[in-house]
Amino acid sequence: MCLLLCCITTLAFGQGLPMTAPEDAGFSAERLEDIRPMLQDYVDTENLPGFLTVIARRGKIVHFETVGMRDIENEKPVEPDTIFRIYSMSKPITSVAVMMLYEEGHFQLDTPVSRFIPEFGNMKIYNEDQTEISEAEKEMTIKHLLTHTAGLTYGWGSKPVDERYKALKMSGASATLVDMAKTLGDIPLVHEPGERWTYGVSTDVLGYLVEVVSGMPFEEFLRTRIFGPLGMVDTAFSIPPEKRDRFAALYSFSKDSGLERVGKKADADGEFTFFPSGGGGLVSTAADYMRFSQMLLNGGELEGVRVLDKETVELMRYPHHDGWFGLGFSVVNDKKSKDTDDEDHKKDLDDKDDKDDEGDKESKDTPESVGSFSWGGAAATIFWIDPVEEVVGVLMTQIHNNPYPFQQRFKALTYEALTK
Repeated sequence: MCLLLCCITTLAFGQGLPMTAPEDAGFSAERLEDIRPMLQDYVDTENLPGFLTVIARRGKIVHFETVGMRDIENEKPVEPDTIFRIYSMSKPITSVAVMMLYEEGHFQLDTPVSRFIPEFGNMKIYNEDQTEISEAEKEMTIKHLLTHTAGLTYGWGSKPVDERYKALKMSGASATLVDMAKTLGDIPLVHEPGERWTYGVSTDVLGYLVEVVSGMPFEEFLRTRIFGPLGMVDTAFSIPPEKRDRFAALYSFSKDSGLERVGKKADADGEFTFFPSGGGGLVSTAADYMRFSQMLLNGGELEGVRVLDKETVELMRYPHHDGWFGLGFSVVNDKKSKDTDDEDHKKDLDDKDDKDDEGDKESKDTPESVGSFSWGGAAATIFWIDPVEEVVGVLMTQIHNNPYPFQQRFKALTYEALTK
């Protein structure tokens, strides 16, 4: 069985990380076997389509598993090279792109965004109940965007600002990052920059910032500066026809109707193309995202390719805001961790009458070491990087409105399998 797993994984991760026996990396193979039946139970009860899980330690894969279907209706199983929508797991990639330009000296973290994107100069803000608009007292900085404290939001509620965000329509084939920036510059912020954490389109603005500063399309920068050098061969804002069969179907769960298939159809030429959203537009494979994550765990380098300096990675995973959010992902600052798994996070956040408090997440115990950093996506994908244990974990699936705790259970079983 172990030999078969190794052969399958080697084929799937030909451009990925090498395999090793779990015991050689301080894991119990027997305990790791508890992951599959846990996930299989969700599939067997027809609550979820399928999963792909990967765990690596010290740069080598110790666990790789596929369970269930990537396309239920056509009876296509999840396979090692299945392509998934990663949604907000795009954010760490965009943040790395920004920090590459930071290293090159193009700006400082406290540089005003308006230096590069004039539309974000002289911003206005709503008051608490959004009945009045006034001039912002502070300039929005690049750090505010990286830490989601800029005052931008997603428009998931029912307040006046939400209606303006809903009218953005940034997902159309003809939409551009330039159009997005011009429109956002006209919408008042929900609070002063730096005042509090509000999840929103900040990372999309960072994608446009990369485009402006680098002088090349955002997609091209990611392809030539990150994906190509790291061997991330299936990560992009589109899926060509020859890869279409590997693309997982997208589902949504509701209490009333259960699992339903959702999502866009292919373009006329058979290609899936997504808006180049730095905050949520990428598709990827587990193999690709493991390479990206291992680069971060290694301090910015993978197989001789250096993407960032070690000091820059350490700066990114420092808890800059409220003790839990760094420059592009959440950070474990103690053994209580903010409840932010695949927020895209919590699209069912109700419009609160008292205050806009997306950042007030429930705390919970976490198995990860202090200093671990992570994020998730709207379709319930997650990744985490534990520098203390030298562990990377990735879980891929495609389910909106996920009500189940399989991400937390996957993490818990991973740490329970550690032996040394």
